[in-house]
Amino acid sequence: MLIGIPKEAPGQKLVAATPDTTAKLIKLGYDVCVETGAGIEAAYRDADYEAAGAKIVDTQEVFASDIVCCLDTPSAEKLALIKQGATLICRMNPWGNADDIETFKGMGITALAMDAVPRLTRAQSLDVRSSMMNVSGYRAVIEAANEFGRTFAGQVTAAGKTQPAKVYVIGVGVAGLSALGTAGSMGAQIFATDVRPEVADQVESLGGTFVEIPVKQESKDGYAKALDEEQQKLTLAVYTEQCAKNDIIITTAAVPGRPAPLLITEEAVAGMKPGSVIVDMGASPLGGNCALSKPGEVVVTDNGVTIIGYMDLPSRMPGQSSQLYGQNIVNFFKLTTPSKDGQLVLDEDDAVVRGVTVTLAGEGMWPPPAVQVSAAPKQEEAAPVAAEAEPEEKSGFAKHWWKVLAAILLVLLVLFAPESMQTHFTVFALACVVGFYVITAVTHSLHTPLMSETNAISGIIVVGAVFQVVTGLVTGNMAIVVLSAIAVAIASINIFGGFLVTRRMLKMFERSSE
Repeated sequence: MLIGIPKEAPGQKLVAATPDTTAKLIKLGYDVCVETGAGIEAAYRDADYEAAGAKIVDTQEVFASDIVCCLDTPSAEKLALIKQGATLICRMNPWGNADDIETFKGMGITALAMDAVPRLTRAQSLDVRSSMMNVSGYRAVIEAANEFGRTFAGQVTAAGKTQPAKVYVIGVGVAGLSALGTAGSMGAQIFATDVRPEVADQVESLGGTFVEIPVKQESKDGYAKALDEEQQKLTLAVYTEQCAKNDIIITTAAVPGRPAPLLITEEAVAGMKPGSVIVDMGASPLGGNCALSKPGEVVVTDNGVTIIGYMDLPSRMPGQSSQLYGQNIVNFFKLTTPSKDGQLVLDEDDAVVRGVTVTLAGEGMWPPPAVQVSAAPKQEEAAPVAAEAEPEEKSGFAKHWWKVLAAILLVLLVLFAPESMQTHFTVFALACVVGFYVITAVTHSLHTPLMSETNAISGIIVVGAVFQVVTGLVTGNMAIVVLSAIAVAIASINIFGGFLVTRRMLKMFERSSE
């Protein structure tokens, strides 16, 4: 089958495939054609696509392909060029574009909405919303820093001390985490709020402070839900307080198919310090997270607060955004091309495929069945207890007999050991206690260097134990030989196990060959 990559509408700098992702599509058995100049805005030349194996064609030919992949729904003039029975893959916002769905039905095409990928764990690599939000969160901080006019990191100089900027992020999704990580890496003090209390650990892992609000939610589809009037009132009070305390506010809240929820009121903006910055990532013609934001514009209030309402944050980094979007497309084709023979296979029994299908050969398929992504799997009822099973729970002694036996053996060992070894037992006991408290107090980020230290200690143990084995063989004391051999074996397990774990950790950071 032939995949066509058209040039996007004026103002859209992204392209649906890069030379890198084009080569991956060809590897799956597809032929690929790219419209002349499709990747120019993202710094991808026609020659780069040709080198990857694609054919450069005109507008008519690219829309005549079996499968057309683009960023957003093409204009009516471009849609008219798509042949009946073809497949259109792009972002369609099917929640709010009922007219487009009717158009797709009349055209007799299969329409797949990449912005409708259900938030299942196995579908993360296909989720274009997450990919674009990741870039948007990063770019939001860059835009804020450009308008802020001061450094994010605190400094101590000969001329005096400067305080770090305080960045407050509302919404700890993909965009929020990206913004927090970026602001934190620039030296800012970072704070965040979310209606899902379980994300507090993620905020703290980035070095931030989680600010709780008196509203809690559990999402069943991966998206936040609109708040009722009482919940809105409670959250706005927290947001207003935090706006007055922080220098930069980044809002990320959005509900698919509806206007973005109001998070920052005019009163909250009025209480902010002059020079503060708000980045409204929910800005749209339907309304944004900030009452005073204007979609696509930067406005400055009477009290000196800058409000950024850009709606094209991914387009401000077109090269990387195109690569991420293109890789999402590749991952979708990997799912739907099981034989890698260049034939698109849409299994509507697959929740991911069904979730993105808007029309199938002209038949309306929207909306898809609801998918609950956070529901725990049903536990099967326990089978009735067999008659021969124990009628009651074991007593404490019966369950822990081996611990009692080990304690008795240890006491006997201490009592009957030579007097010269008494001090060794004391040192051993103290080492166990001290070691336990030292290791449990070490932060997770230091576990790898700590492992290196334990490997070094284990190496010393191995050397000492080998000497003892030799001593035991010379003196004919087999007890020393056996105990020393056991010490060598245990210490070796620690050493080689440490290397194995380190190797596995390093493999997590290796780039895929694809």
